[in-house]
Amino acid sequence: MNQSPVPRNRTMPGERPLVRRLQIGVVGPGDDATPHQRELAHRAGNLLARSGAVVVCGGLGGVMDAAAAGAATAGGTSIGILPDADADRASRHLTHVVCTGIGEARNFVLVNSCDAIVAVGLNPGTVVEVVHALHKAGGPVAGVDLDPAVASGTVLAGLVDCGDRVEEAVTDALRRADERVRPEPSSS
Repeated sequence: MNQSPVPRNRTMPGERPLVRRLQIGVVGPGDDATPHQRELAHRAGNLLARSGAVVVCGGLGGVMDAAAAGAATAGGTSIGILPDADADRASRHLTHVVCTGIGEARNFVLVNSCDAIVAVGLNPGTVVEVVHALHKAGGPVAGVDLDPAVASGTVLAGLVDCGDRVEEAVTDALRRADERVRPEPSSS
């Protein structure tokens, strides 16, 4: 099994190679994000971009802006899924902006577009994204700086709580996304 956080591009004989890069969402509070959450999100975005993954976020302030900035410092790609149709509101660090015009329903577009999620902090919108990822989209979720009382709830069962260890959360998200997108070849 590949222990590296770098996504692999493995194919079986006769299969077309999967050429798209892993898309990992970084979700969390917007403008009310704490400085610590912003720091963790910046680090997550940077690590994800350095691994070759595309960073996907909500495209606005707080954790979203910090993750995009982290990706930018690594020369990576980031996509912001905005709730409205105003691209001028988007983080200046994004390489791509998707203006949905569908309000908070954009959270479902974001989650459904990701191979895994890294949650940095929790607020009501982030909880919706995490619950959707865990129970509807089937994607893995790793989190940092989570409220233990909220993160331990049964509705968030399956969430991997990494404390403040952002490297662990990113590695877990990349590994599980890679396994999900490019499963190990069967031995039969």
